Order: sequence, then structure tokens, then C-alpha cells
Amino acid sequence: MITAPKPASTQEHLDIEDIRDNLVLLKDGSCCLILETSAVNFSLLSETEQDATIYAYAGLLNSLTFPVQIYIKSQKKDINSYLLLLSRQKQKTGNALLKAQLEKYYDFVKKTVSENEVLDKKFYLIVPFSSLELGIGPTLSSAFKKRSGLPLPEDYILQKAKINLIPKRDHLISQLTRIGLKARQLPTPELIKLFYSSYNPDSGSVDFADNAGYDSAMIGADIKNEKT
Repeated sequence: MITAPKPASTQEHLDIEDIRDNLVLLKDGSCCLILETSAVNFSLLSETEQDATIYAYAGLLNSLTFPVQIYIKSQKKDINSYLLLLSRQKQKTGNALLKAQLEKYYDFVKKTVSENEVLDKKFYLIVPFSSLELGIGPTLSSAFKKRSGLPLPEDYILQKAKINLIPKRDHLISQLTRIGLKARQLPTPELIKLFYSSYNPDSGSVDFADNAGYDSAMIGADIKNEKT
């Protein structure tokens, strides 16, 4: 009896091997850390502040001795919880004038969202640790991508990656502070949430606990019913 081979899950086709110790570990042995950073409305700055920001940004770019990726994530903002909060505040307040103002503001927000698409933008900097820095050549690295298993023990890779990435992280945070931006490294639960929402865009808001185990597949197939 010939049995059909078991189809590979979606997760087996991803480059991510594990997310642990606040790092993303890829199947070829490379890693990365991700910084979330705030933004500044450049057009609202004075001319002097704009010049200072440009010089500070130029200084950041000139100081880099390692590659950095900039990732901007735009997502439609769900304000239902905010509208619910406003509705509760209206019911709680006993001040007639304040209640009337809350009613107007509630209607304004609801109308604005119905007429315009409100987007939530988040900004990330990705700092990579390549398999070459780990001492693995490109031929060997591509071979491990095609088969299961890391080229070296996971704990060893993560230890080497931290030694390499932490000084780069601290340097970036320091340079971003000069521009007036706040940056922080995403911890493991937030990294998982970021990639989960990227691969499952219709999943809504999902939170992951700090100490939870994620042994089962988290990426689902996007199946749509089609009528012929």
C-alpha cells in the first residue's frame, strides 16, 4: 500500500526557526533584534528644529558600521474600544455641560472613522546578525535552509548573537535619542505578536504571555470559499 506524503505545514516554509530571548532566530543560523521607535512630525517643527533633526539623522547614518532595515507597518485602527470608553464616560458624568461635550466628541470621532480610513503606523528598526558573522559560509547556510535543523546549537547561536547585537542596539538607541526619538527592543511576546499579525492579518488583537510555550503551528492557511 502506497501512502501519500504528508503535506508540509505553512510554518515549515517560513524562514523563522524560533523566537527566544528577545531575538528572532532563522533556520540558516542568522538572527535579528527589532527596535520599535517613535516618530516625529517633521512638518510641525520650526526651521531650526528641522535643520537640527536633519543633521542628527545624517550623524546617525554616518555612524553606522552595520546594516539596518527600516520597517513601517500600517494597520487599520480599531477604535471600537475607544468609542465604548467614551460611551461609558458619558453615562458616568453628572455634569450636563461635560456630557454634551462628550456627546459631540463621540459623534465627531464616529463620523471621522466612517468617512476616513484611520491607520495606525508603527516604525521598526531591524538589526541583523548574519550567518557569516557566525562563521557559516553561504553554501552551508543555504543547505541548512532546505533541511530541518540549525547549523549549530541554538543556545550557542543566541549567545553569539547577543554579544554582537547588544552594542549595536545601544548605539542605535543613543543616536535616535539625539533626534528626539524613543526606541526600545521588542521582547519575545511582542516579537511573536508582530510576526503573528503579519502572517495572520485578519486575526485581530492577540496577546501572548511571557512564559507561554508555542510548540503548535501558529500560521493558518488563508482559505476562502469560491463558488463556481
